[in-house]
Amino acid sequence: MPYTFIFIGCLGLTISSIGIYIPFIQQLDISAIAWISQHRTALFDDVAIFLSYVGGLPVMLLVFGIWCAQQLRLKKRTSSLFIFVSLVGGSVIGWILKYLFDRPRPDSIYHMVETYGAAFPSAHSLYAAVLFCLIMFMSHKHKHARLITFFACLWAVGMGFSRVYLGAHYPTDVIAGWSIALIWVAWLWLQFSQHRLKQNKLFLEKNLNEVE
Repeated sequence: MPYTFIFIGCLGLTISSIGIYIPFIQQLDISAIAWISQHRTALFDDVAIFLSYVGGLPVMLLVFGIWCAQQLRLKKRTSSLFIFVSLVGGSVIGWILKYLFDRPRPDSIYHMVETYGAAFPSAHSLYAAVLFCLIMFMSHKHKHARLITFFACLWAVGMGFSRVYLGAHYPTDVIAGWSIALIWVAWLWLQFSQHRLKQNKLFLEKNLNEVE
């Protein structure tokens, strides 16, 4: 699964990062924003604005901080570190790319919320996808893993759509945010898994030596 995520992420990031320089893709981005703005409803307005507030970095830091603390309480230090590095590292990568690409936001006439920084990639989408990936990897042994993963996926997809709906991002910004999260968290999962295997191997070797 991690390798599949990395492949999908690389594909999405390549398409979105190249697409922002292709006139046809740019026009699709603009058309999507314009079309959605003409089909807004009061209900979706409220839901999208709510997602904008709860999906921002301050709330995500709080949520991830509580999760890390809970893992530490259970003496799962590696899991806590994995969660922390996933969010912080993903955020840093996202904001560096914002600075490098410096893509302007959609026209302000489409904005329903206040925006900060450049458009590409969508930070809200990145945070949501990081949460989805973490939940998927860390709950794969849970008896309700599929249901948990479904709701986590729904969260990430809903967050991405809300950013376009609110006129804060183009679709390619959202795809880039999702893609970065898939690549980053999957790669981290592989690193932490390899580290854990090495630790288990050393532990077994030590016990065997003691038995001998």
